[in-house]
Amino acid sequence: MNSYHDKTKHSYDSVRTNASHMDWSTQPSQYKVYPEHYKRIKLEERHVEHKFIYLIGGISAKKSYAGGEYFLRTNPSAGALYPNELYFQVRGVEGFEDGVYHFEVKSSSVTLLYALQDDGIEANLNLKKPIKGFVFLLSAVYFRSSWKYKDRAFRYCLLDGGHLLGQMEASAYLKDFAVRHLYDFDKIALNSMFGFESREFFLSASIVGVPNAEEAPKALDLNLPRVDATGTFFENRVIEDAYHDTLVVHDKKRSTRASKFTFRKDVFEETMFKRRSIREMSKAGISRRAFEFIMDVAQESVMSDCDEKVEMYVVLNRVIDMPLGLYHDGRFIKYGDFSKKVGYLSLEQYHLGENSAFTLFLASKSENYQAMYQKAGIIGNRLYLAANYLQIGCSGIGAYYDDEVAKFLELDERYMILYGICVGN
Repeated sequence: MNSYHDKTKHSYDSVRTNASHMDWSTQPSQYKVYPEHYKRIKLEERHVEHKFIYLIGGISAKKSYAGGEYFLRTNPSAGALYPNELYFQVRGVEGFEDGVYHFEVKSSSVTLLYALQDDGIEANLNLKKPIKGFVFLLSAVYFRSSWKYKDRAFRYCLLDGGHLLGQMEASAYLKDFAVRHLYDFDKIALNSMFGFESREFFLSASIVGVPNAEEAPKALDLNLPRVDATGTFFENRVIEDAYHDTLVVHDKKRSTRASKFTFRKDVFEETMFKRRSIREMSKAGISRRAFEFIMDVAQESVMSDCDEKVEMYVVLNRVIDMPLGLYHDGRFIKYGDFSKKVGYLSLEQYHLGENSAFTLFLASKSENYQAMYQKAGIIGNRLYLAANYLQIGCSGIGAYYDDEVAKFLELDERYMILYGICVGN
């Protein structure tokens, strides 16, 4: 059991004794914006490569309320706090100068941070050949999440990071490219090069492109200034220690098989843009065929340099022609109506857990915490997209009674509960 994970568990008592009042007027900024003197490229919808970037995490809707307005993005995020930032290197792609960029969500543009010369990010990621295409770097600005979720926020930074990786996978599918994720590289050195100090840190890298036959370029030697990404900031040593304690990758196992999806691309692109979290479910059932389609998508392979086993436990509440009960790896562990139990376990969010067609819990006993948790986020994003593709609702649940969920699933103390996802209408 990871020590950070253990100390950030929820229980019936902890959520009642550690409650805190939210002052929304002090919310940190959700947007990182570099100074005006940096060159920008506005993302154009009609440009294929621009749309590829935009669909990963661009603004998809505006919501208004009495105190103001807020913007939703294509990627799911706990509390709509969006703690992740996306950087990328592009080489040999129409519509971009070869260089290192930041995706500036607020203006729907990309900011050129550095123009490539005879160098590139490949050597910093232990890649032997230059990549024609995109090499992404995913970071977390943890205070955006810890402002609300306190110590548990590192979990959300990783899950939300996985959602972004999942959106990257989905956007790449539209242009017939696979995505390979990397976790084993010198993140500390890159954090320093990008001027993050302790307020932001890299979580992973991803390749959407092909290697050239040329020799690898020289390593980047950046010295970017720190750019404030939150406006306000309060240090959280628990999160910073958890990040450093989980940097080293142990006994990694590569996955070289790309995912194979069968979505109709025009419908799927619309689904990506309209994806939403449902806030309440109606106890409506779904067909067995729909359930099996959603689960097939969720269980497709994830290509990476550190593939961790994330197990899926499903509580079937209202799937037509399937028995009620707890289901894992093609077999039932126990039969019965556990809908009220799941509603309770989901921090008593009965309107979701009890009313869903099915609720899925992700669990693992991996040592590689960052890779494991981001894979859970990728799986969660697939569930969102596959369900919404069929016009079925979905809602991720990052808060649950950890030990009680593990007991219900009949898991031993080595297992960590990573995520809950409710699917239904």
